[in-house]
Amino acid sequence: MYRYDEFDHQFVRERTNQFRDQAARRLSGALTEEEFRPLRLMNGLYLQLHAYMLRVAIPYGTLSGRQMRQLALIAEKWDKGYGHFTTRQNIQYNWIKLEDTADILSALAEVEMHAIQTSGNCIRNVTTDQWAGAAADEISDPRPVGELLRQWSSLHPEFSYLPRKFKIAVTGAPHDRAAVKVHDIGLRLHKNAEGATGWEVIVGGGLGRTPMIGVTVRDFLPVQELIGYLEAIMRVYNLYGRRDNKYKARIKILVHEIGAEKFKAEVEAEYAKKPQASTEVEERELARIAAYFAPPAFEKLPRWSPGFEDAKLKNPAFAHWARNNLAAHKVDGYTIVNISLKPEGGIPGDATADQMRVMAELAERYSSDELRVSHAQNIVLPHVKKDDAFAIWQALDEAGLSAANLGLVSDIIACPGLDYCALATARAIPIAQSISRKFADLKEQEAIGKVRVNISGCINACGHHHVGHIGILGLDKKGEEYYQITLGGSSAEQASIGTILGPGFAGHEVADAVGTILDTYLKLREPDEEFLAAYRRVGPKPFKEALYATA
Repeated sequence: MYRYDEFDHQFVRERTNQFRDQAARRLSGALTEEEFRPLRLMNGLYLQLHAYMLRVAIPYGTLSGRQMRQLALIAEKWDKGYGHFTTRQNIQYNWIKLEDTADILSALAEVEMHAIQTSGNCIRNVTTDQWAGAAADEISDPRPVGELLRQWSSLHPEFSYLPRKFKIAVTGAPHDRAAVKVHDIGLRLHKNAEGATGWEVIVGGGLGRTPMIGVTVRDFLPVQELIGYLEAIMRVYNLYGRRDNKYKARIKILVHEIGAEKFKAEVEAEYAKKPQASTEVEERELARIAAYFAPPAFEKLPRWSPGFEDAKLKNPAFAHWARNNLAAHKVDGYTIVNISLKPEGGIPGDATADQMRVMAELAERYSSDELRVSHAQNIVLPHVKKDDAFAIWQALDEAGLSAANLGLVSDIIACPGLDYCALATARAIPIAQSISRKFADLKEQEAIGKVRVNISGCINACGHHHVGHIGILGLDKKGEEYYQITLGGSSAEQASIGTILGPGFAGHEVADAVGTILDTYLKLREPDEEFLAAYRRVGPKPFKEALYATA
C-alpha cells in the first residue's frame, strides 16, 4: 500500500491549515457563501439539504485497518455514527458541521488521508478494480498506475479548473470491474501480439443527463508514455471544452460534437508537440511506486482446503455466503472476501462506526491489513486464506455484515437521493429498501441469479442507473415522485446504456414492477442464461408487455 512521503505530508498539512482559515472566515462572515463555495468544494465539502456533507478520497479504493478505524472515529465523533461508501470508492459523511471540518481534515491527515479534489471542476479520485492485485483473471495490478495518476493530478496547475469535473478509471483485468467505458478517461491494460503490456485509452464516457460510452483513442500505449498522452487529452479538453454551459461542458460532449476522429487527431497533434523524452515517466519512478504495491508474503497452500469445505457442509448459511460472496484469488489456498453493505431493508453503502472497526480488525488479522471499497458500495478483504473464511463469516454475522447477496437482486446500488441531496428530485433509499424487502428470501434471489439493480434520485445519475441491468431513475412529476425504469445497461467490458421501458411508476409500485420484470425473465430465459444475456437476446418487448399489460 502506498505510503506518503515528506512532500505528501506537508502538502496535506498545508491544505488543512489553509482550509481552517477559510472556514473560520466563512463562520465570521468575512466570506460569503458564494465566495466560500469554490474553496469548500476543492476540499470535498458540499452543502446539502440538512447539513454539510464531506466526501473523503480513498484513492483506487484501498484502505488499511488503521485508516478504516479513523473513518469510524470520524463517524462517531463528528457525524451520527455511520458513513456512506460510494460508487466512486469514497466515503461520505452526511451530517457535518462547518466548524468541525478542519478538525476532521486533520484527523484524516493523521492516517494519510484527505478530501482534496473529491469535488470541483478538477480530476477527481482515480478509481480501479476493487479486486486489483488479487483477482485470478488479472494481467497486472493497476493500482501503481492509479497512484501515478493521483500524484500527477493532485493540484496540477493546468488542470485544477477544468470546464467540468473529470473522472478517470483504470483496470488491469480482461473483465472490467472498474467501468472504464463510462468515465471521462478509462484505461484498460492488455497485451499486444508481441506479448507486451500496454494501455487502451478510452475517452468520452459518462453518465448523467447525457449518458455515453467512451471511444478508444489509442489501442496500445506503453505506460512510460501515459502521463504525456493524458496531458495531451487534458489540454485538448481545456482548450475546446465549453465553459458557457455546464450541461455541455463534459469531455463526452466535446468528443460527440467534433467527432471521435477529429478528437483523436487533435490529441495526437498535441502529443506530438513535445519531445517524447520530456513526457516519458522514468522507469525508476514506476518501480518506486510499484514497490509499494508488492503482494503480501503469501503462504504456499494447497488449492483444496478441507477445513473450508467441511465448514460449508456443516453450515448451510456459511455455504450460501461462500458461494455468493467469495471470489477466485490468483494464489492457491486464498480467496477474495466481499462484505455486503446491503442487509435486508438496509441503506446501500452505509456502515456504522462499530462495523467499520470490525472490518478493520478482520483486515488486520486475516487480510494483510488491507481493505477495498467497491463500486457497488461494498467492502472487500482481498487476501484471505480459505481456512480463515469461516471465522471471518462468524465475525461478520455477529456485526450484521453477513448478507450473502453479492451480485444478486438485493445487492442494490443507490445514491442518497432526496433524503440528503440538494440536487435530487426523488428519494432513492426507500426504493432500495422496498426492493430489498421484497426479495429478502435468499433462495429466491439465487434462483434469479446475477442481476444488477441501480437507483438514482435524479438525472445526475450518482447511482449509475443508466448502466444497471435494471435501472431506476427518480423524477419529480407535478410535485410527486415517479420512477422511470430502464433495462439492459452494463458497465462491464461490453458496456451499454439501458433502454427506457415506458411511463414511470409511483414509489410504492416500483418493487412490484421489478418483480414483474424478473418473473418475465424467469419464464423466457434459456438454461444458465443470466438476466442481461436474456434481455440482449429478446429485447425490451416482452418486459414492456408484462409491465404495462393492465395499464
